[in-house]
Amino acid sequence: MNKARRAAIEDLLDQISTLRDELEVYKDEEEEYRDNMPENMQSSAKFEKADETANSLQEALDSIDEVIENVRSAIEEE
Repeated sequence: MNKARRAAIEDLLDQISTLRDELEVYKDEEEEYRDNMPENMQSSAKFEKADETANSLQEALDSIDEVIENVRSAIEEE
């Protein structure tokens, strides 16, 4: 991989990392929202939806981490 292509990919990784961090903020907010629900609402549909949303966002973050790791490996192999 040439220097220019590697630099362009590294710039993309920086952008992806920034977006990942922003998504994590929303995931944390959703978890906080869920965790601060009153005890009597913890079996409600609203609680379940917040829980599912937080879990889905965590799965997305895990996938993004894997993408970042794979791309870093690709540009370091040469």
